[in-house]
Amino acid sequence: MTIIKPHAAEAVKSQGNRKPQAVYLHIPFCTNKCFYCDFNSYVLKNQPVMEYLQGLEREMERTVKEVPPGEIKTIFVGGGTPTVLKPDEMEYFLKTVRTYFPDWSDSIEFSMEANPGTTDLEKLSVMREGGVNRVSFGVQSFQNELLKGIGRIHDTDDVYQSLENARKAGFENMSIDLMFGLPNQTVEMLAESVDKALALDLPHYSIYSLKVEENTLFHTMFKKNQLPLPNEDDELQMYLLLMDRMKKAGYEQYEISNFAKPGYHSRHNMAYWLNEDYYGLGAGAHGYVGHQRHMNIKGVNPYTEATKEGLPRMESFTVPKEEAMEDFMMVGLRVMSGVSKSHFEEQFGLTIEEVFAEPLGKMLDKGLMEETGTGYRLSEQGLLFGNDVFGTFIGSLTIKE
Repeated sequence: MTIIKPHAAEAVKSQGNRKPQAVYLHIPFCTNKCFYCDFNSYVLKNQPVMEYLQGLEREMERTVKEVPPGEIKTIFVGGGTPTVLKPDEMEYFLKTVRTYFPDWSDSIEFSMEANPGTTDLEKLSVMREGGVNRVSFGVQSFQNELLKGIGRIHDTDDVYQSLENARKAGFENMSIDLMFGLPNQTVEMLAESVDKALALDLPHYSIYSLKVEENTLFHTMFKKNQLPLPNEDDELQMYLLLMDRMKKAGYEQYEISNFAKPGYHSRHNMAYWLNEDYYGLGAGAHGYVGHQRHMNIKGVNPYTEATKEGLPRMESFTVPKEEAMEDFMMVGLRVMSGVSKSHFEEQFGLTIEEVFAEPLGKMLDKGLMEETGTGYRLSEQGLLFGNDVFGTFIGSLTIKE
């Protein structure tokens, strides 16, 4: 790929002075590496945490000088496990966020990922006082044997204790992640996890299928035929079960893997799915501003050192219009409401039908997509084959002259 580096401020100017309103911050430390994880994360022991946080502050300072933010509507702190930070480190980190992104919307959604077992009342209180108002707990399963089998350090008791502490600290907007398609997981085990999750009466749930990614222990085991995954029929039954159970419990499935009570959609993730601009800060973080995409240097020490010299970029490039249109379709179709014709035309000056006539026709004919009053979305059948649908929009532009 040829790396093009126009000045970011010029790129934003070309977007009609649209200033980013979403911020992603990456804390790359974990207590241990889960067996399925290919995220940019590092075991916490002996890591220079405070030096990293100081480097992150330097990146924030340089970033907002180059591309000033708009009114910030969403902030998301991911990892790694951000809640491995000690209370004093957490306090310092949150203070720097408020310093460089001071203009917060009255209805800001400020989310932080957390792992049960890494949060106590003191730390959660520091988070709440620092502006965090939404916590997403990585629960994954309510069976301790499954948790052990995927390399998680917590057990179900930790889940209940963490949620109790979060409520005591003043958190009302909470989410938990579950996974299906795990080694040795049965449909009945997933049903039990969904039952226990729903009994918590939380406003939001994310439920993902396991993907065996390269450079993970699970990938090594898979290649050696040592990973006892559910068969395809069982995995399909798991997905159908969770969609049915969540709907009956009053949760709206607003994205392929996400379910919420009214008013509790993840607004930060919606910014991604609607192809909106966002800052990406921290080691290995990705950002997208003014049709410019970047990826930061990954390693903790290399990233920290790079922030002393300038922006810690590994690569930065202008997204070609064709690729941006493909991205619009792929991420937008993850959302149940689908892609908007008017939104597409506003961004690109062309209609969806002009650009994607062939794949649209194919997916509509197969019944995997359907037309809405304002655009296109996955059909009920298409939900089950989402990746196949998304793939048809890659390299398939059919722009009419």
